Amino acid sequence: MDLPVVVLVVSFVVLLALNVPVAFCMGIATVLAFLTMSGELPAFVAVAHQIATGIDSFALLAIPFFILSGQLMGQGGIARRLIDFANTLVGRFRGGLAFVNVVTCMFFGAISGSATAAISSVGGFMVPLMNKMGYHRDFNASVTITAATTGLLIPPSNVMIVYSLATGGAVSIAAIFMAGFLPGFLVGLGLILVSAVLSVRHNYGKGETFPFREGVVRFFKAVPALLLVFIVIGGILLGWFTPTEASAVAVLYAFFLAVVVYREVKIRDLPRILLQCGITTSVVFLLIGTSMAMSWVLASENVPQDISAYLVGLTDSKVLLLLMINAILLAVGTFMDMTPAILIFTPIFLPVAERLGLHPLHFGIVMIMNLCIGLCTPPVGTCLFLGCGIAETTVTRVMRHILPFFGAMLVTLLICTFVPEISLWLPDKLGFVR
Repeated sequence: MDLPVVVLVVSFVVLLALNVPVAFCMGIATVLAFLTMSGELPAFVAVAHQIATGIDSFALLAIPFFILSGQLMGQGGIARRLIDFANTLVGRFRGGLAFVNVVTCMFFGAISGSATAAISSVGGFMVPLMNKMGYHRDFNASVTITAATTGLLIPPSNVMIVYSLATGGAVSIAAIFMAGFLPGFLVGLGLILVSAVLSVRHNYGKGETFPFREGVVRFFKAVPALLLVFIVIGGILLGWFTPTEASAVAVLYAFFLAVVVYREVKIRDLPRILLQCGITTSVVFLLIGTSMAMSWVLASENVPQDISAYLVGLTDSKVLLLLMINAILLAVGTFMDMTPAILIFTPIFLPVAERLGLHPLHFGIVMIMNLCIGLCTPPVGTCLFLGCGIAETTVTRVMRHILPFFGAMLVTLLICTFVPEISLWLPDKLGFVR
């Protein structure tokens, strides 16, 4: 291993162990690696150039727009209306509130494209309600934490845009959007099945039964919010606008819905919402920029090719190699945010996956599913800590209750890994698979 790579890896791990933010870990480690490389440009200038180049992409403009639309939706009363609608669908069964939690997180996650937004908006309402109805607090937190990640698989999703960027455009945003639908619903179904088993075991109560007329009313109240997904995805598929343009349309629609239709966001609230969007966007783009700089160092030292050759040389078994890649990605997800993980490890593992005969769309979904599990695990799991905070419990207590949900997510991951048709069927029908 060359000196720049050693410096990069060691400094990154040390800084991460010292609890330095991931973006700064990558930036500082990349600067130190540049210092050991020959070149005329000073290290800081070279890193700054790579960061600027990394975020200079038209496709990436979709991220701040989707973040803003998610902010508007999150504060526009969308979650409450989706909860009411989900309650009419699945609330009547034993453990119905847990089912409502999962289904609402799927709906809201798809609308907002953010797992943390789903936890905050849905969990902030559902967890206290489930506590009141006799559900165990740690069970409630576990359902919310794991269900929130389904929104990263069901489009529109910012991490899918990042994956498209990481492949160098080999995978279109529209294609990866379509590939995520069935795996996302499959994960949600797995979480519902686990919730059902645990609800029967612990004798959790049934939810309310609503008359048909009330169900229709709730459905029509939720329809405007659900239409966002159809407008964005339908517009892309029909060729009305690009994914980036679709994100801008999503902002306009979310603004109209939150301000005019539902009237839960006031004009005076907009500066605060825009400020929150700006802060979130800056964090995401700093992660993207430093990740791209770090990836450039790895690529210049031929690290992806070396790792690819090493893994392929270990065994001829496709099954073992896929299990190894999954295990590595699961480990990466425990200590690294999804955005930098996708940008750094896609160039490393995608060549291996393609040599094994995996389609880039299929591999992208497998990678995202692995990293979604990481959001629910210590020591860095964003969803885990946020969910524990909302439920007013501790990570230690929640971990014991969340294990069955981890099991469901792992089983779903393995199914999607070894049955590529789950990811590829819909894109294939729409003409995205070549």
